[in-house]
Amino acid sequence: GLVLGVYSSEKDDGAAQFTSAGDAFDRLVSGKLRALLSLCGPPLKKGKTRIFHGLHQDFPSVVVVGLGKKNAGINEQENWNEGKENIRTAVAVGCRQIQDLEIPCVEVDPCGDAQAAAEGAVLGLHEYNELKQKKKPVVTPQLHGSAESEAWQKGVIYAEGQNLARYLMEAPANYITPIKFAEHIEQKLRSFSNVKVHIRPESWIATQEMGAFLSVAKGSAEPPIFLEIHYSGGANTNDSPLVFVGKGVTFDSGGISLKPSSGMDAMRADMGGAATVCSAIVTAAALNLPLNIIGLAPLCENMPSGKANKPGDVVRAKNGKTIQVDNTDAEGRLLLADALCYAHNFNARAIVNAATLTGAMDVALGSAATGVFTNSSWLWTRLYEASILTGDRVWRMPLFEHYTKQVTDCPLADVSNIGKYSRAGGACTAAAFLKEFVTASHWAHLDIAGVMSNKDEVPYLRKGMAGRPTRTLVEFAARLSQDSHN
Repeated sequence: GLVLGVYSSEKDDGAAQFTSAGDAFDRLVSGKLRALLSLCGPPLKKGKTRIFHGLHQDFPSVVVVGLGKKNAGINEQENWNEGKENIRTAVAVGCRQIQDLEIPCVEVDPCGDAQAAAEGAVLGLHEYNELKQKKKPVVTPQLHGSAESEAWQKGVIYAEGQNLARYLMEAPANYITPIKFAEHIEQKLRSFSNVKVHIRPESWIATQEMGAFLSVAKGSAEPPIFLEIHYSGGANTNDSPLVFVGKGVTFDSGGISLKPSSGMDAMRADMGGAATVCSAIVTAAALNLPLNIIGLAPLCENMPSGKANKPGDVVRAKNGKTIQVDNTDAEGRLLLADALCYAHNFNARAIVNAATLTGAMDVALGSAATGVFTNSSWLWTRLYEASILTGDRVWRMPLFEHYTKQVTDCPLADVSNIGKYSRAGGACTAAAFLKEFVTASHWAHLDIAGVMSNKDEVPYLRKGMAGRPTRTLVEFAARLSQDSHN
C-alpha cells in the first residue's frame, strides 16, 4: 500500500495540490491520480481519504489523504505546530485504511516532515491486543523514497517510546505488577551499555525510611518495588543529571476510601507517570541523547485490606515530615513524597515528576493538555517549547501559597494528604503537598490524569490508554541536552 498526502486547494479551481511524493507518483501513472481525484467530487478535507486500486503494480492500493493547508505552522491559539499535527493525523488515518485492507506493508509519503509522518504511522497503527486470539493484521510502515530517512527513523523511535507507555498502561494489572513492570523496563534497557537498572526490594525501601510509600504498599499482597534507572549519555558521567520521577501505582482501588466500581478497571493505568518517564528514558537511550538521566519509579498497588492505611492514620516520610492520611485514595502523593526526597541525592539539573494524580486535573483541563506545576520559569519554558513541537501540550497551573496553607493546616501532622476544603482546587492542593518535599530550585510536577486515556480527541491515537506526554518528555530532554552542548 501507499499513503500520499494532498493539500487543501488555495485556489477556487479545486485542483489537487500534491506533495512532492504525490507529484512524482502522479507522473509515474501518467497523471491518472490527479484525473481520478478531480472526478471524485470536491477537494479532500483535512484527515479525509480517497482510496484507489490498480493504479500501479507496485502499489495495488493507494490512499490519498487530506493534509489541510500547505503552509500551516505554529498556531498561537492552539499552542502547537498545526502542520505537524495535520501530518500525524493524515498519515495515521491513511495507514489504518491500509490495515483494514489487510495489506502487510505500507509506504508513507513524508509529507514534508518525515518525523511527524513516522509518528503518525507508528502511533496510529498501535493497538493493545496481546490477549486476544483474533488480532488485527500487523502492518509495517516504511518511508516512501529515501530523502528523509534519518528524520523518519527519529519519528519511529519517538512513537515507539509512547507506544511502550501505552502498552504498560493498557495491560491488565495482573500482568503488570510492580515486579513485572520493573522487569519489562529492565529488559528494554538491557542492550544499552550506558544504562544501569536497579530493582530495589521492600527491604531497601525500608532502609531508606520511605514510610509514606510503604504505608500505601502494605495494603496489598504484591510487594513494592523501587525502580531506579541511570542513563549515562553525557560526555561526563559526573555531569548533573535530569531526574525523572514517576508515580507507579499498578492498580489503584482507592484503598479503604474505596473508589466506585464503575470505571475502576481503568485504574490499571494509575502507573502512567512511571510508564511515561521510564519510556522516555528508553527512548533517550535509543536516540543516544548526550545527557545523564536518572529515572525513579516507586511501584506498588493500593488495595483495601486489614493491613491498609486507614483514614486519619499518620505516617512519616523520608524527610521526617509527618503526613495525616485523611483519604487513602490520595495515595500517589505519598509515593511521590518519598521518591522526590530521594531524588535530591543526585544534585539534579532539574527534577520532573509525572503522575496520574488527581481527578480534579481532568475536570480542569480534560484531555487537552498536561497540567504543569513548577517553581521554575526556565523549566516551564523548555517543557512548553517541547510540547508545541510534539503536539502533546502542557499548560501551566498555579503553585500559590494559598494552596500550601490548605495542606499544612492539619490537626494531627505536619501536612494532610488532602486540602482542608476537600474538592476545591484539588489538583493545586495536590501539587502544594508535593512542594513540601522539594527543595530543588528547578522542579516540575506534571499531573497527567486528564491525558491518561484517549476516546477520540487525538485522532492519531486509537481509543485506549494514551501514553501521554512521553514524546514531550523526550523532546524536553533532547533540548536540555542541546543546552549542555552549546
